[in-house]
Amino acid sequence: MLERLVHRGPDDQGEISFAGGWLGHCRLAIVDVDGGHQPLSSCEGGRWLVGNGEIYNHESVRRQLGDEPYETRSDNEVALRLLERRGPEALGELEGMYALLSATADGGSFVAARDPVGIKPLYWARRGPEVRFASELSAFDPHWRTAVEAFPPGYYWSPERGLRRFAEAVPPAAAAADPRPAPTPDDLVETRETIVEAVHRQMMGDVPVGVFLSGGLDSTLIAAIAARHCAERGERLNTFAVGTEGSPDILAARQAAEYLGTDHHERLYTAEEALAAVVPVVHAIEHFDPSLVRSAVPNYLLAEMTSRHVKVVLTGEGADELFAGYSYFRGFSDPDELNEELVRTVRGLHNLNLQRCDRVTMAHGLEARVPFLDRQVIALALRLPAQWKVSGPGVPEKRLLRQAFTGWLPDELLWREKSQFGDGSGAASVLTRVVERDITEAELADEADALDPPLRTREELAYFRIWRDRLQGVRPEKNIGRFATA
Repeated sequence: MLERLVHRGPDDQGEISFAGGWLGHCRLAIVDVDGGHQPLSSCEGGRWLVGNGEIYNHESVRRQLGDEPYETRSDNEVALRLLERRGPEALGELEGMYALLSATADGGSFVAARDPVGIKPLYWARRGPEVRFASELSAFDPHWRTAVEAFPPGYYWSPERGLRRFAEAVPPAAAAADPRPAPTPDDLVETRETIVEAVHRQMMGDVPVGVFLSGGLDSTLIAAIAARHCAERGERLNTFAVGTEGSPDILAARQAAEYLGTDHHERLYTAEEALAAVVPVVHAIEHFDPSLVRSAVPNYLLAEMTSRHVKVVLTGEGADELFAGYSYFRGFSDPDELNEELVRTVRGLHNLNLQRCDRVTMAHGLEARVPFLDRQVIALALRLPAQWKVSGPGVPEKRLLRQAFTGWLPDELLWREKSQFGDGSGAASVLTRVVERDITEAELADEADALDPPLRTREELAYFRIWRDRLQGVRPEKNIGRFATA
């Protein structure tokens, strides 16, 4: 299983056997590069931990724990100490993206946990008394795959206590009705400062951090914040863009990079390269939804190039779900209904957009971070009145977000019309036409009912066949999210 995950952590490997169990880890070294070998152990050697992801507030939690002895500067060691001191319920104090497995050396205590948003993946399979965990579906042996399920975000599991929630991604209080038709200057300042602070938190580490820059609003705002942060430290931000020559995203990203003064890198690809990437992309993202595959192809090519320059990138994932950026949100005129849909999409990100984001980057040993999905940003965004996010004729999507960053970007970038990433980078037009060419409507009719709900298009069937051949036995209904339309 560990050998199947080497791409996620090419820098180091470690494992430990204990009474009744085993922990293994492939490491991508980002914090305490020299000293953060895993599995991590308590000073007395009584408890072990392997962790995937980043704990952004590890230094403040470390201070709160007081005189606790530490062996490393690793952010994941803070999670280990927190478990030892306060138990798994305390994991809600951690801010970050993570999947953790921890066990005592005598096998008497075991805990598995996943971050509340589900930014980092975790799967598990249970057969009788034996339980297995892994970061990807393909890590499981074929005869275990029918038992594999996605581990739920915000939960921990132990043999003694079973599955228990320790934190929520979405705060219980919904956006309150507000008689004001528009946000005040104070509302805009709070929105901007909350996002800026999240970006600053997520630039932590001992290696350079870059930004995926599509030229759209979300990634350009992240790049603008990160570029200022770097400039304050006498550094220059690296940005990375992908697309076909002359595609809208490439042109907009060039303009944004020039304005922000970044070290900008491009990955231009051809139709032939996009098609050649389809099979490895479906294998990497472990998904077959057409919208995800179309956007994953350029991102996969981008990550491959980016990994030669940095180990960490920030992305704009999550802004559309929090600030109503997708075109279909224009169909919501009732603020309460819009808010319900925003909450639903945020809760469903873990096995859709976040799965794609994690897999295309980690396939190349590159870590993607998502500042818009910082829990403090989520809490603020979903607390703001939903009527401020309603869009329509003459009212652009994400107006609130654009207003909050007035003056940070030229108007042609700040108010640029949104395009879906697969479309703006030139991938969608290439893939759909060619992928469907070799599948007939009769084949779709014969195979559509292999899933519930059924497969919807010839393109989706093509990707599903690739997925099924790679992950024979895995049950899609237990592991795969799907968009409402293909």
